[in-house]
Amino acid sequence: MSDYTPKPQNKFTFGLWTVGNRGVDPFGSAVREHKSPAELVRLLGEVGAYGVNFHDNDLIPIDATPSEAEAIKREFRKALSDTGLVVPMATTNLFSDPVFKDGAFTSNDSKVRAYALQKTMNAIDLGVEFGAKTYVFWGGREGTETDSSKSAVKSIERSREAMNFLCEYVIDKKYDLKFALEAKPNEPRGDIYNPTTGHMLAFIATLDHPEMVGVNPEVAHEHMAGINFMHGVAQAWEAGKLFHIDLNDQYPGRYDQDLRFGSRDIKAAFYLVKFLEDVKYDGSRHFDAHSYRTEDYEGVKDFARGCMRTYMILKEKAGQFNADQEVQSLLAEINADDGSMNQYFGKYDAKKASGLKEQSFDRVALGKRGLRYERLDQLTIDILLGIRK
Repeated sequence: MSDYTPKPQNKFTFGLWTVGNRGVDPFGSAVREHKSPAELVRLLGEVGAYGVNFHDNDLIPIDATPSEAEAIKREFRKALSDTGLVVPMATTNLFSDPVFKDGAFTSNDSKVRAYALQKTMNAIDLGVEFGAKTYVFWGGREGTETDSSKSAVKSIERSREAMNFLCEYVIDKKYDLKFALEAKPNEPRGDIYNPTTGHMLAFIATLDHPEMVGVNPEVAHEHMAGINFMHGVAQAWEAGKLFHIDLNDQYPGRYDQDLRFGSRDIKAAFYLVKFLEDVKYDGSRHFDAHSYRTEDYEGVKDFARGCMRTYMILKEKAGQFNADQEVQSLLAEINADDGSMNQYFGKYDAKKASGLKEQSFDRVALGKRGLRYERLDQLTIDILLGIRK
């Protein structure tokens, strides 16, 4: 049997808000006791995680005094030192406090927008203090319930202004930090601006410093919109913008479930892991998920171990797929190319276009060709179910 023990090179990370989630939902109160950030770091050290990420208020409560904040940071820093965990990513909570009920950077209230910038600059300082190299932005309140309330164009402009301002702040402070924007279609707002990874990629191209900004796609958020997550990740990768990734699972069309990675759609999870491993993605594999409300903290540990174990198993399955002789033979057959069409591809020129227009194609024969995708897909299923050796 293979060893699925997580290792530092796997770069598995969890947020304080994931293992620290107390099981609260809209219909029920907490089922698990509060644990301090330092205690959560030690829990993650116990299960073999590589790193821990945080929102500013996961670490420092929004109303903490300076002395309270320093005490928390001392305990957190000691826990990091004792466990060897690192902090690769940080972010700002711009959604929980009532001040952000109508958004942060897109709020109609200029004082709220200014406060959001202030809070984010302070949170960036905090993240950098603990070594974060990536800073994620999730605009959970940046949206509407009624489009009577806001101008969509003005909201885009305000979002751009905020990102440009914060990029300049990082440059001015000489921080080694890049931004990753996280899309979500809805919840908690009825509709959230820039709802998919594709929207975010288009938005980034309009910024003053697009080279500093990428995306942080999340499985659940794209599945909520009924989108193939791996395709979005591939688009981000091809654009050089996959700066971070959030792994979990989700039933399409439902509320944001944040299920344990691979627990709902193992096939989609397999294609995602295979893609990340095939392209040699070197960033964090961040699990933005929550354990079931039924669990105590031993169950939370089971959840965290399960996320990492499933990734490791699927990584092994991806290697098996890539080494399977029949699979590779089918792929070679499907992609067979005699090179006769190469003269027509690539950059346009008039001679090439003229030659292509005169080329004769046997359309009927091309349409009759079988592609063996059924067999290829069943081989994938056989590999995932463990019956193909």
